[in-house]
Amino acid sequence: MLKLAVDNEFNQTDLVKAWCRKLMIKDGLKKNTIYNREKIIRKAIRAYGTQQPDHEQVEDYIAAMYSAEYSYAHITNTIRAHLGYMAFIGNAIDIGYPRKPKQTIKEPLTEGEVAIIIEAARPTRERAMIALLAYSGCRNEELCNTRVKDVDFGANIMHVELGKGSKSRNIPISGECTKLLLQYLADYPRDENAFLFTTLHKNDQYKPHSLRRVVNTVAKRTSIKKRVYPHLFRHSLANNMLQRGASIVTIKGQLGHNHLETTMIYIHSNEKMLIHEYHKHAPSYT
Repeated sequence: MLKLAVDNEFNQTDLVKAWCRKLMIKDGLKKNTIYNREKIIRKAIRAYGTQQPDHEQVEDYIAAMYSAEYSYAHITNTIRAHLGYMAFIGNAIDIGYPRKPKQTIKEPLTEGEVAIIIEAARPTRERAMIALLAYSGCRNEELCNTRVKDVDFGANIMHVELGKGSKSRNIPISGECTKLLLQYLADYPRDENAFLFTTLHKNDQYKPHSLRRVVNTVAKRTSIKKRVYPHLFRHSLANNMLQRGASIVTIKGQLGHNHLETTMIYIHSNEKMLIHEYHKHAPSYT
């Protein structure tokens, strides 16, 4: 076990870095997962005043999150990060996870709202990012990992390399999306092996948190009052395809779900569609 002095600022920094290195090399976690866990722990450490908190400090911190009614995902991710970090510093702690609430999809974007947001994206770069999210239903990190060669512009197909669960898949995108991507590449030429989207100044791979900022910035240019974030386009694609009559199996394949039960959430969340389907198929007893 790595032992570092608690009162040495340089060593304190090294302790967190060493944990992140372990997450990468021994646990094989993705960069974005490591980034998020490090962010969680560094925030907690600022509250603790030490990088080696005791059990009472951690338990009080988690309890405060419950009291403040943080989301299930936020509390779960914080607990997961602490379990790993505390074990790493040789002070393992046992914390139970909260009960997972019944998942529903709240306020997806309508087709008209998606069109408004795409139109509000001014440079071709912004427009291509949002269009690809909207038409493909890919996850935030999947878009950031996409390379130019992963898009078959002739067949309107996007290849997702090692998506969630380290599974790859090919998914269709619309011709309109392909057109916007080609317009973007005409303005921002890049090699086929390069990432499709990179930072403007350093040409580094785009990061999920940066994509969230872009989406938020573009959405604020519109009159849409809903909270708009990258994953909402994924939910909205599923909801809008469902309303157009797409089968649940088709939507499952598009989103890359492992289990049909996950995709069924969209049906259970779409009350209007359920009512419509009932009146369409209800038997007549008179």
